[in-house]
This record gives sequence, C-alpha cells and structure tokens, in this order.
Amino acid sequence: MEGSKIAVQVDDLTVAYNYKPVLWDIDLTIPEGVLMAIVGPNGAGKSTLIKAILGIIDPIAGSVAIYNEPYEKQRKKVAYVPQKGSVDWDFPTTALDVVMMGTYGKLGWIKRPGKKEKKAALEALEKVGMLSFKGRQISQLSGGQQQRVFLARALVQDAAIYFMDEPFQGVDATTEIAIINILKELRKANKTVIVVHHDLQTVPEYFDWVTFLNVKKIATGPVKDIFNDDNLTKTYGINYKVAVNQ
Repeated sequence: MEGSKIAVQVDDLTVAYNYKPVLWDIDLTIPEGVLMAIVGPNGAGKSTLIKAILGIIDPIAGSVAIYNEPYEKQRKKVAYVPQKGSVDWDFPTTALDVVMMGTYGKLGWIKRPGKKEKKAALEALEKVGMLSFKGRQISQLSGGQQQRVFLARALVQDAAIYFMDEPFQGVDATTEIAIINILKELRKANKTVIVVHHDLQTVPEYFDWVTFLNVKKIATGPVKDIFNDDNLTKTYGINYKVAVNQ
C-alpha cells in the first residue's frame, strides 16, 4: 500500500464507559481503497471504534482524521450503515424515502430532494435488488431487505469512505452475496470500506485488509499477511486453527 493516500488515521484513541476502558490507546492507519474487516470477540469495542471515528461517541483521549482533516470537515465524504438493531423499523416510511434520506447531507437543510435525487435513489434501490419494493413500508420488509435498503441509502451518498456495522447480521445467503459483491465494486472504484464483521471463515474471501481488535489493537494489515493463527489466538484468547489461502 505504499504511495496510497491515508483515508482514516486514528491516534491514541481511548474510549471508556463508567471509567472502564472499552478501547485502549488505539493507533490505526487505514489506506484509501481497501475493503477492511474489523474482527474481535463480543465486547472487543468494534462498534465503539466506528462510532468514535464518526464522532457519535466522545473519546476520553486521542484524535481521528479523515483524509487529514477532522471528521466534522469531511462529513460529506463518509457514509455509515448502523447495526440493524439500532434502527427504529416501526417508523412509518417507505424504502424509497429511506434511501432519499441519503441525499440530504449534500443538499443541506434548505433544499429539498428533486428529480435528480429521486433518480439516484431509484438507481441505488435497483443496484441492491429492491426497486420493486420502493413503496413498501420498511417495517414490512424482511431483515435482509431492510439491510439492502440501508445499503442503498449509503450508496446514494456517493461517499469516499463507507463504515458498516455488521451488515451481514441476520441476512440470508443470497443477500450476503449481493452485499459483498457491492462492497467489492466500491473497492474497485477506490472507495474505502470498513466493516465490523463476525464470521471469521469468510474474512479471506471477502476482505483484503483486516484489523484484529480486543479493547486494544492486536494487528492490522493485508489479510494475506496477518490473518493467521497467531493473531487469531492473541485476539480471541483460544487457539484458532485457520486455513488461509496463501
């Protein structure tokens, strides 16, 4: 990755809840154009790391830069797909309306979405295979369909960096394949995609970069170099035997 721009730089980041550190002194450099998994056991701080980078949670120490600037200045370059469990699915809105919300950031508070934004939203729904559900209330969609709609909302933002918190959670195999194919397309377009992920078996197949996390950063780098038994054991505390394609 020599010569690559740095998309995300995290320095000395520490986050604590009730004085107990959930992330401790994290240093992380994420190059532009990688598809990166964040892996670690439950309670490792994976979701917290994304939320701290995005300013949703305030760290007690450390700093974050997005393309060498504070997140507040680079907000329009970043898209975020939260965990499914953190979304109010009973909110009365259609799939198309949810995706249109992804256009608000670039429009600002004054302008309303017009034909151009609606066209982009419809194209994003088509890309995730949800165009025929555009008028359906989100509460009436399956878990996999809801996840596709939120992915479409992120796509319509046309961001440079995408953060996704467990996008494969509770989806069927067909949806999982559809999502990972879209993420790989984003990487081909030199977008940076950062995914909290729990299925270790699919890491070598899906991702080209990985960060091992368990309150502290254990290791980060190309999958082919660091996705190995040693780092898995350090991260999970038990001996993981893993077959990695050399």
